[in-house]
Amino acid sequence: METKRLILAIVLSFAVLFLYQLLFVKKAPETQGPAVGPVAAAVEPAAKPPAPSVSPEPIPPAPEVRPGEAVSGLKEEELKVATSLYRAVWSSKGAVLKSFLLRNHRNERKEDLELVPAAAGEVGVFPFALLEDADPDRAGLEAIASSPANLALYKLEGASLDLRDGQRGELKFVHADGRGLEVEKIFRFHGGRYDFEVAITVRRNGQAVEPRVLWGPGIGNPSSADLAKRFGSGGGVSVLSGTNFYRVDERKYKPETSAFNYLTWAAYDDNYFTALFVPAKGAGSAAYLRLAGPDDLPFFYLAAANPGKAFLGPKEIDTLTAFGHEAKKIVRFGMFGFVTEILYASIKVIHRAIPNWGFAIIVLTFVIKIIFFPLTYSSTKSMSKMAELQPKIKALRAKYKKSKTDIQQRRAMNEEMMKLYKEHGVNPAGGCLPLLIQLPVFWGFFRLLTVAIEFRHSPWMLWVKDLSAKDPLFITPILMGITQFISQKMTPTSADPSQARMMLIMPAVMTLFFLNFQSGLVLYWLTSNVLQIGQQALMNKLMKKKKSQADGKRRKT
Repeated sequence: METKRLILAIVLSFAVLFLYQLLFVKKAPETQGPAVGPVAAAVEPAAKPPAPSVSPEPIPPAPEVRPGEAVSGLKEEELKVATSLYRAVWSSKGAVLKSFLLRNHRNERKEDLELVPAAAGEVGVFPFALLEDADPDRAGLEAIASSPANLALYKLEGASLDLRDGQRGELKFVHADGRGLEVEKIFRFHGGRYDFEVAITVRRNGQAVEPRVLWGPGIGNPSSADLAKRFGSGGGVSVLSGTNFYRVDERKYKPETSAFNYLTWAAYDDNYFTALFVPAKGAGSAAYLRLAGPDDLPFFYLAAANPGKAFLGPKEIDTLTAFGHEAKKIVRFGMFGFVTEILYASIKVIHRAIPNWGFAIIVLTFVIKIIFFPLTYSSTKSMSKMAELQPKIKALRAKYKKSKTDIQQRRAMNEEMMKLYKEHGVNPAGGCLPLLIQLPVFWGFFRLLTVAIEFRHSPWMLWVKDLSAKDPLFITPILMGITQFISQKMTPTSADPSQARMMLIMPAVMTLFFLNFQSGLVLYWLTSNVLQIGQQALMNKLMKKKKSQADGKRRKT
């Protein structure tokens, strides 16, 4: 019976891995306030937003432009900002970001990774464009691209920057059309950091208007091949409001559940990269995922109100922790997050000594096997004792033939079985429980290899070029299935012959599951199987020796 439960538990656990990809993040609640669409939630002033843990420094605005005075540039100019971490290109037309290349991360073609989507150039709406329409769901891409604030040529104050680590620089864009629209955008950069400060002021006829900047469409330019091999969520909006974290995936977009207010931060992100916006100190905070473009070619944007600081870059745990604002929460470790974080911290320590993530996985697996050895040994002993008791258990079942239909016989049989287990010191769940306890570790590895950017494009050796993607030749999953079968054959079982044969099907089932799992996860399970074979051989030898000693004592008495 316990064998059936174990089979069911393992099969369900792997099935949940697939279902969890659709369900693992809390569904965003509908925003509160007047039921007038996402914008009402975005600009609702009913309550004071909680201050983030670390507030961005406010940038003093430039002197006010006198009403009626027109200020603009003569032609479109591009300014470059270079640091040790990225190279950015800003345009004076709309004061928008046209390129943001990460120096330390590569795309599929081994080039510096671009965070600004190529589709932005196709539709004419670049990151940091302003959303001016009162109802964001009515403003089409053409309207956004041709709005006065985004079509205008801004006057530049500053020049291209080449910042060493620790240095600071500033770009300022100013525009006034002489008919009441005044816009000012200031960006302050820091060498050696992915984040920069933002101050945007918009006035209409002398009255301040809440600035709302756009990021999109999407994030980066993942190829179809890259998207196909990813085991995780796609692009979407993540927000932190107080202690609550929410996410709206592009694939589950609904306008009524895609607006948020009173935020600590809002971000557009995928598995590994993010464009994250922290609201300015003392300003209202709101954000929403919006859909633009035709139904057959949707474009998704994040609209963030009153940004005071922006972080554009990789979702590296240490970098996000240093950034503050509880930004680390954007790395979605999942249901057993504490287990994943322990594994992450442990493998980072190992990687310092062994600078290959594949071999670091092998070493960590060895450590885990040592930690779980007492449980494994206990499980094996319990299963061995259960195997010895099978003749007596069969005799009890024969004695109570009608136990399946007669409740009195079933109760009597269960009482005798429990008495039998107690006399021989056997826990009927002892063979299954230790294995189930180890499932959170497996789940932790699964989430770690899904979201930790350190494994992205990280090779192990030979044909395994990316530990976060499946094995292209399926060699490691097949080896895993073979070692699982050997381990299964070596492990004592209390099952009857038909159940034992069913258990031997498990390696084939698990091999099919693992064909499309990350090669790093398969490497973990393969290594675990190899170590299990060695442990099982040792335990079988110890139990055989103990049994022969016990038999010898009984013969003497």
